[in-house]
Amino acid sequence: MRVTIERSAFLRALNHVQSVVERRNTIPILSNVLVHAGAGKLTLTATDLDIEIVESAEAQVARDGSATVPAHMLYDIVRKLPDGAQLELVHDQNRVSIMAGRSRFALQALPPEDFPDLAAGELGHRFSLPAADLKGLIDKTRFAISTEETRYYLNGIYLHEAGNGKLLRAVATDGHRLAQAEVPLPAGAKGMAGVIVPRKTVLELVKLIEGLDGEVEVALSAAKIRFTAGNLVLTSKLIDGTFPDYERVIPRHNDKVLELDTKLFADAVDRVSTISMEKGRAVKLNIANGRVVLTVNNPDSGSAEEEVACSYDAEPIDIGFNSRYLLDVASQVKSPAVIFNLADAGSPTIIRDPGDAQALYVLMPMRV
Repeated sequence: MRVTIERSAFLRALNHVQSVVERRNTIPILSNVLVHAGAGKLTLTATDLDIEIVESAEAQVARDGSATVPAHMLYDIVRKLPDGAQLELVHDQNRVSIMAGRSRFALQALPPEDFPDLAAGELGHRFSLPAADLKGLIDKTRFAISTEETRYYLNGIYLHEAGNGKLLRAVATDGHRLAQAEVPLPAGAKGMAGVIVPRKTVLELVKLIEGLDGEVEVALSAAKIRFTAGNLVLTSKLIDGTFPDYERVIPRHNDKVLELDTKLFADAVDRVSTISMEKGRAVKLNIANGRVVLTVNNPDSGSAEEEVACSYDAEPIDIGFNSRYLLDVASQVKSPAVIFNLADAGSPTIIRDPGDAQALYVLMPMRV
């Protein structure tokens, strides 16, 4: 292999693929990135056996070939080279030389045939959707993904067909809160199986589609999912489990309607929660006509109280929530106002963005 590539193009591709490589690996080949030169481009592949990221960049290929080299070391070398530099990569036996100006590096290479191929296998369902729609589905739900490993089937976003075949819906829950977002069902997604996309895959995908315009192609089977956008391909294993029947926890008869200024409410929650206990984070809402009083009591440090104006004409209610959960939901509400649909102090509460009919949030109350 002998190839010449511009430093910024190489760095951009490397930055995307190396992020999936774990810094500590018991399998040496997984610390490496597979570099393949051919057909006028340089293709980089990295994997942790659960996720594989592939990205290509234009290059001048003098000799086709493949090699694997330490991913993080290669990234650090390229990152520290000057802007505008032309890099030449040469693979010779068990070493890859990297030359740029007066700099020269030689890295140990492992055989490319030992590099695992996660992309193999047939992915039956294929459809495309705008990158902005995919990003919206992820951004509105990922904060509710569970981090509790014992309930592994909650450690991702449940992507599935809904609304009598008219919607593509994303749902995440950790048992204390639920976030749901949806977009019109893309052509080709009809009849797709519901799949659980793992948390790490979701986080990598967010980085890859940030600022991306155009379409993202999605292909999936019962075991894997692949996202393709331009020169970039992310393939991931899916969580092998059954997502719970989340619709059962979404209340249907919450008839008490509370409307608040989103920013004023979020700022008030943030202020009073300053003295809350790290574990509890409970904030009590005393809701009555025209006002909500937010209260936090911490036996170790004191108390806090703040009043916020509201629109509410039902009977008064006292209800407690995890303050961090309230702030997470408020950060997703882009409208000036936020709507709470309440039942009583012990029942789940629905929170909506009046400007976004395709998103819905559910919070379980806390005892305070």
